[in-house]
Amino acid sequence: MSDGTARDAIALAQALIRCDSVTPRDAGALDVLQGALAPLGFACHRLPFSEAGTADVDNLYARFGDGGRHFCFAGHTDVVPVGDHAAWRHDPFAGDVADGILHGRGAADMKGAIAAFTTAAAAFLDDRGAGFDGSISLLITGDEEGPAVNGTRKMLDWLEARGERIDHCLVGEPTNPAELGEMVKIGRRGSLTGRLTVNGTQGHIAYPHLADNPVPRLVAVLQRLNERQLDAGNAHFQPSNLEVTTVDVGNPATNVIPATARATFNIRFNTEQTADGLSAWLREVCDEAGGDHVLDIEVGGEPFLTAPGPFTELIADAVAAVTGRQPELSTTGGTSDARFIQRHCPVAEFGLAGRTMHKVDEQVPVADVAALTAIYRQILERYFA
Repeated sequence: MSDGTARDAIALAQALIRCDSVTPRDAGALDVLQGALAPLGFACHRLPFSEAGTADVDNLYARFGDGGRHFCFAGHTDVVPVGDHAAWRHDPFAGDVADGILHGRGAADMKGAIAAFTTAAAAFLDDRGAGFDGSISLLITGDEEGPAVNGTRKMLDWLEARGERIDHCLVGEPTNPAELGEMVKIGRRGSLTGRLTVNGTQGHIAYPHLADNPVPRLVAVLQRLNERQLDAGNAHFQPSNLEVTTVDVGNPATNVIPATARATFNIRFNTEQTADGLSAWLREVCDEAGGDHVLDIEVGGEPFLTAPGPFTELIADAVAAVTGRQPELSTTGGTSDARFIQRHCPVAEFGLAGRTMHKVDEQVPVADVAALTAIYRQILERYFA
């Protein structure tokens, strides 16, 4: 890869970082990206979506070509809040480069990757010229770090309604724990959140027969949930786990039995489980031990696996060719928008190292952005060989 190509990737990453695109705000990030893609011949579609109870979100779908095999790069331009602005050594939205390091919110997650795959596509198309008979697209949302309601999921529905089909997709999430080339994500565990309210009757603690304390019943439910080992994992996934994240009574008095007690828990589950099966188990336990209660269940996504094969091998070989590392094919970590894409086509994830994502002083080495650009270029070359 030429020095000019590397400089282009860094310059685009800087321009994106300089957009204060904290979810759901776009702050011009999609304009920057569209401005880079349209001159290359990409047909760009801005896709604003709305839904009651959520913020409006703008998104971008850009496609070069209208036939042949269709390879899609997916990602998000929205970022998480910076926290304590004064704690940053560099302005989080300045896109500073100092001592070979690119600084700023989104450098790792994932404006650096978006710049890398945009620049890689530009270089690939520049070499292939008018004879290229495939299709390359970018599916970019502004709603990944937020509720993920008005983003990738609705964009995919829009594509389906138009009759557009993606053959394979690569998401540019920061998949590497520490060093570029360590890990490709080929699946993700599912996520289910339960919010349990156990109802009782408030009263004086000296007259418990006149009250109904919901706390022991809540504790009994949580104990049963924690006692069960959901599974032992499998060849591609770690064991499923349930974690209680909060228990709330909201009772400042020591002589009052509360009227309600609440708890929230989350289950990250592998392909040994389904959301329906887990939901049925949760409701059974709550019915047995919870008494008068309300259980609300929200499914963030089902688990999925892109089985190792030619597509994952192509990505891993491209990573090894550039970095000299043979990446692990992994399903660890949290959720991503790949959970929506997997319903439409095979999907994998590969991006920068995630050591500083969501942290103060988020940063990535300039050399890693250059190497990632080269990897994405290799992937395109191999895919369209």
